[in-house]
Amino acid sequence: MDEAVEALRHKMDQKWAEAVCAERGAEAPVNFSVPLRPGVATGKRVGEIGYVRWHEWYAAWRAFDTQFVSGAAGVEIIRKPVTIRGVTDEFPAMLVADTLAAAIELVARTQTKPPAIDMDRARSLAASLAAVGATLSPATLKATCRLADSDTTVLFEAVSWLRDHPDASAWTARQLPVPGMHSKWLETHGTLLAMVAGRDVRAEVRPRLAVVHLTYVDPNYTALGRRRHDSWTTGDVHDLAYEPRVVLIVENRDCRLWFPPATDTIIVEGSGKAAGSLLADIAWIRAAEHIFYWGDIDADGYAILDRLRAMMTATTPDGMSAKTVHSILMDATDLHRYAHHGVNHDKAGRPIKPSSTRLTHLIQAEAAAYDAVATAGPAPFRRIEQEAIPLHDAAERLKSLIDTLPTTTLSP
Repeated sequence: MDEAVEALRHKMDQKWAEAVCAERGAEAPVNFSVPLRPGVATGKRVGEIGYVRWHEWYAAWRAFDTQFVSGAAGVEIIRKPVTIRGVTDEFPAMLVADTLAAAIELVARTQTKPPAIDMDRARSLAASLAAVGATLSPATLKATCRLADSDTTVLFEAVSWLRDHPDASAWTARQLPVPGMHSKWLETHGTLLAMVAGRDVRAEVRPRLAVVHLTYVDPNYTALGRRRHDSWTTGDVHDLAYEPRVVLIVENRDCRLWFPPATDTIIVEGSGKAAGSLLADIAWIRAAEHIFYWGDIDADGYAILDRLRAMMTATTPDGMSAKTVHSILMDATDLHRYAHHGVNHDKAGRPIKPSSTRLTHLIQAEAAAYDAVATAGPAPFRRIEQEAIPLHDAAERLKSLIDTLPTTTLSP
């Protein structure tokens, strides 16, 4: 009996969302059934099991029927005939709960362990989704149930707001005046909002212009005493002081501001995980002969490099060609060389967590370093911060790599 009830609980864990939606007419009715004697349909099979065991099993199910099933609404044991030694009788074959409520009641009466999902909350959220005109489906209900209560409130507000605002193009994603929505909410929950609202507001809002902070480090230019630090904004009227042959993207501002002289080079300050999407469409970066990335030796640094490469190796919609992105000071040799700068805690003193993300655009030496710091197993350290590495080392590495690269390079 315990196995049958546990199997019923497992079916509830699998089908609860369909059942809750069915209660509101959004899905076909769902029942919960468990076979009680799979593979046992003949007297010969009963004999193989043993008649004593068979009669003990039958007696136990009669007691279960009397104690938990008889008189319970929506629950029954279906019996089917079996002929044993020439005598045909009906024996338990299937435990069935016609509704989710009946299944919950039966499990509650026979086990102390509650269902994996809070059914009262699930039903309440389903009612709220329906009330605001959102798409109610097993997928949207499951995703909504995974949200914190504060986020479900914002979700319902957002659906209502979108219903009243058919055009969201006057705002950026961070400007949407939805009650309770913080500026980065859409970045995290935009996919779910699109599912429940039937509109992907992320495609409707006004795009944020890419703003790039950069430093000119060509010694011939800096000798003129002109502006060294600059910014560039997508769509603005602006000319660079010179067209770079080399672009080095760094994550740390200090590394950009104080980078040593480098011929025909511009240092660009990245934008963390958004670097790929913000920098990949900038024409003068793609036009550079060589593009390099230098970031922290940690899970995030390699994830940024991986995404930047993925974005740069794709041709842009307006026809800009694919580009190779090389890294500096981010391979396994650098990991060991600067290991004395390794740390295991972030700026708030919290342990830095491993990462299970699979990165497909790293070369072998980078992948080895990534595996060493991101592993779920023991690691001597999880991060070497970029600013801990001497800028002189970075400048020398950049020059040595440029000297070894051909004029035209292939994607890694």
